Formats: sequence, C-alpha cells, structure tokens
Amino acid sequence: MSARIIDISREPDLALSEALTVLFAGQPIALPTETVYGLAADATNPAAITRIYETKGRPRFNPLICHMADLAMAERYGTFDPVSRRLAEAFWPGPLTLVVPLKRNSGIHSLATAGLDSVGIRVPRGFAGELIRRFDRPLAAPSANTSGRISPTSARHVAEDLGDRIALILDGGAAMVGVESTIVKVEDGRLRLLRPGGVAAEEIESLTGLYLERPVTAASGETSGEDGSEADIEARIEAPGMLSSHYAPKAGVRLNVENARPGEALILFGSRDVPGADKAAAVYNLSPSGDLGEAAARLFDLLHAADACGVDTIAVAPVPTEGLGEAINDRLERAGAPRP
Repeated sequence: MSARIIDISREPDLALSEALTVLFAGQPIALPTETVYGLAADATNPAAITRIYETKGRPRFNPLICHMADLAMAERYGTFDPVSRRLAEAFWPGPLTLVVPLKRNSGIHSLATAGLDSVGIRVPRGFAGELIRRFDRPLAAPSANTSGRISPTSARHVAEDLGDRIALILDGGAAMVGVESTIVKVEDGRLRLLRPGGVAAEEIESLTGLYLERPVTAASGETSGEDGSEADIEARIEAPGMLSSHYAPKAGVRLNVENARPGEALILFGSRDVPGADKAAAVYNLSPSGDLGEAAARLFDLLHAADACGVDTIAVAPVPTEGLGEAINDRLERAGAPRP
C-alpha cells in the first residue's frame, strides 16, 4: 500500500472530504499543522488510537496531544484554571499545548492519555483546525514519523517514512514553525514547562507574570536513585517529547562543535565559521542571518537532509539558548542523546 497524497492548496474540498472519510473509518491520516506534520486519528476511538501507536512504533506509556477546533471545544474535555484559560485565549490557535485535568466521562479514550487523569490539548491553526471542526471530535495527533526519529515538516518527509503504512497524506507545504508545540502545565499555582517549543518561554512568563519552571532532568533514568527501567520512565512521562532520546537521525550527532571533522555533515548557525568545514561531506546553515525563527523552521528539514547524505555523524554548531533557541537546543540534545 502506498499513501494517497492530496495537495490542500489545489484541492481543499477533496482533502477535507477524503480526510473525514478516513477518520470516520477509524484510520489515521497525516496532516499538516503549523508545528510539524501530525499522524491524526479519532481520540475517542480506541482502535484508531491503537493504529497510531502501531504505525509509529510508539510506546503506549507516552501520551498523545489531543487537538481541538477552539477553546469552547477544549472545555468540553478538559478543566481550565484561570491561568490556563488566559494562556489559551492568548496563544490559541497556535503552537502551545496545555496539560489540564481531564473531565470525567469526556469521551477521550484512556489510550490517548496513557491512563493519566490529565490531557494535553492544543488548537492548531489553518486546515487542521477546520478539519477538527467538521469532524467534531478531538484528534489525537503525535508527529507523523517513526517513533524517536526526526519529526516531519513536509509531506515528503512523511511519505518517505510512513508512506507504506497509512492511507492518506495531506500536503500543506512546509511547516511554518518547524518544531513541536510548547507544553505547559499549571499545578498548585506553579507554571511548569514540560517541553519547550514554538512559543518561547519568555512570552509565557511575560503574559502570566509567573516563572516557568523547567524540568530538572529528562525522563532517562539519569537522576539520582532512578534505575532507568521502563516502569521508572513511564512513571515520569507527563507529556510527549520527554524521553531523553528523541528526534534522532540514523547518524550520530555531535553538538556545539568548534571544529568539523572530515566526512561529517555540518549544520551551522549564523555567520560564524567553523574550522574544518571545507572537509565536511555537506554543509547546511539553519539561518545565515542568525534568525532563531528561521532556524526552528529549518531544523528538522536540515536534519533529514544531513542524514540522507549517508554520513556516520552530523556535527552541529552552537545555537543560542534564548527564545526559540531553547526549543531548538532541546531537540538537538535529544537527537544526540544515547539511543535506547
């Protein structure tokens, strides 16, 4: 089987009708969002959710974000405290996921939440939001790639990875944000960052007047007293993107390089030269002008391109950590982490 690809810009009505047909049949589809391409299925249908996990090879203790058409729909499924509601009103639709208490008998199946009593909710921009409005059910939608590998920011990325495992890919062009959503949880009056992403932490802190607490460590078993077993990791997963090894290319990854080694693929940032670049197998630049928004939008595409060179190692020059740089460095660190 090879996935059918429909260009949304050319055939929007066909894309919508075909997507609804596949979703109502309990099957997943690949669809574009402003962050990355998602593998979407009915969040109320256990068989459909199971197909997401099977298609991706994703561990079932890793919960899925549930995508809604708007805040009114989201409030049918989750309970919003004043801070969470203020964040939703400010950043939705957009690349922010809020983890909120799951309403009893909401209809979202426990497979989507990995059995947790909370749910991650996001309202995406554009076509995805309209599709959800027409479907009138939340869509569980992790990134449309094999679990742990580089996230897709184009229909081509999805087709090359999952094209023989799904029926439909909707092509909406290149993802504008290019990294997954920021995930935030309000808990006991504290504001916690579960995953940096397309909304900078500084924006959230400025809006709320609250400090956004960062996680002490990734869920990897590296903290004191943790054995790194599956049960231990499962107990600490509250949201997607918390596994220490994630977003990984086939090649190894070296970070914050000051010198390139012969035969590596090299990814630069800004105008700074890296000695040895002339000996690299290929050279890319996230943003020659040093724009972090451009770098975020190009990150996964350049990791895909570098990996396609067939090199053993991808070397990445330093990227600043402020603003969207926090999300970029998070993805790079997980891409370069020891593989399970």
